[in-house]
Amino acid sequence: MSATVRLPDGAYILSGAGGEHAVPGAPFTSRVAYAAAHVVADPRAENVPGAPAAVDWDATLAFRRHLWSYGFGVAEAMDTAQRGMGLDYPTARELVRRSAAAARAEGGAICAGVATDQLPAGPATLDEIRKAYAEQLADVQEAGARPVLMCSRHLAATARSAEDYLDVYGRLIDDADDPVVLHWLGPAFDPALAGYWGDGDPAGAADTVVALIAGHPGKVDGIKLSLLDEEFEVALRRRLPAGVRLYTGDDFNYPALIRGDAQGHSDALLGVLAAIAPPAAAALRALDTGDLAGYDRLLAPTLPLARHLFGAPTFYYKTGIVFLAWLAGHQDHFTMVGGLQSGRSPAHLARLLRLADAAGLLPDAELAAHRARAYLTTAGVAQ
Repeated sequence: MSATVRLPDGAYILSGAGGEHAVPGAPFTSRVAYAAAHVVADPRAENVPGAPAAVDWDATLAFRRHLWSYGFGVAEAMDTAQRGMGLDYPTARELVRRSAAAARAEGGAICAGVATDQLPAGPATLDEIRKAYAEQLADVQEAGARPVLMCSRHLAATARSAEDYLDVYGRLIDDADDPVVLHWLGPAFDPALAGYWGDGDPAGAADTVVALIAGHPGKVDGIKLSLLDEEFEVALRRRLPAGVRLYTGDDFNYPALIRGDAQGHSDALLGVLAAIAPPAAAALRALDTGDLAGYDRLLAPTLPLARHLFGAPTFYYKTGIVFLAWLAGHQDHFTMVGGLQSGRSPAHLARLLRLADAAGLLPDAELAAHRARAYLTTAGVAQ
């Protein structure tokens, strides 16, 4: 089998060079790191736009065991799992239930998204939104995962002030059995979430978030922030009460944010960690030992890949995540729930192949090349 692929801009030979990657091991000691995992679709089912999601449960759970084996926690049923872009709530609820059971068996950490996506699209009252959130909170707590209170499109459309957010979230936090993780996903990831927290200015929205956390001492574990703004994240991190974590969701600037500075660091809840698990695990273990140079060196090749993977329109990054999982041998096909495999162009995915190879993320170069050739042939790039 050959490691040569004819890309849209010419022939390319995969190097097959793996970086200085970690072997499976215990969770990290200096940072908390959750990898947001994708779902593996059942390629034999009707996974087309608008159809209920059909999941290959064995392959989906196998990928989570892969992440736990490297020391990561799993962030389940989040944006990366196509919440709101193909994964309906009945399937998300089953996903959380199965993954939480697997986490107990593996001794792995797990958190899971709580949202309002069981409501029909369109207008909803604040009371309906509260009840939908409460239903999902109960489902996640019953499964045994830490709740992540995800941003709600319904709440973004209905709320008229910061007070509406404080009321809805305040009741949820009060009702939670254990500390929750808040979630702030910017409009790059979901345009329907513009103006979240009741203010179109992120600085004003941050005031609401800080007030919400301060009003519930001991009940908020942290907040996942995905605004792709490094300076803003550092500023918010410094405003959080002692013991409340800032989980970076910044897939453009994660090395510096996780590394931190003299005044603190971000922990991580990131989709990119699932794609770069081996080198990221090695980097975090270097950080555990105080080897900052090793940390920087190991993550540096992953950053160009991440910035391309999450490039605009950012919400289609999920297509690249699944493409990489297929090339790396974690699943046997490039089919996604909701037909989302069409979310990126052949040129985009060809560039992603080059960057993944440069970052040492394709352990079997011949297998990756074989699969890339198969995809590109169907896309009209003759091999």
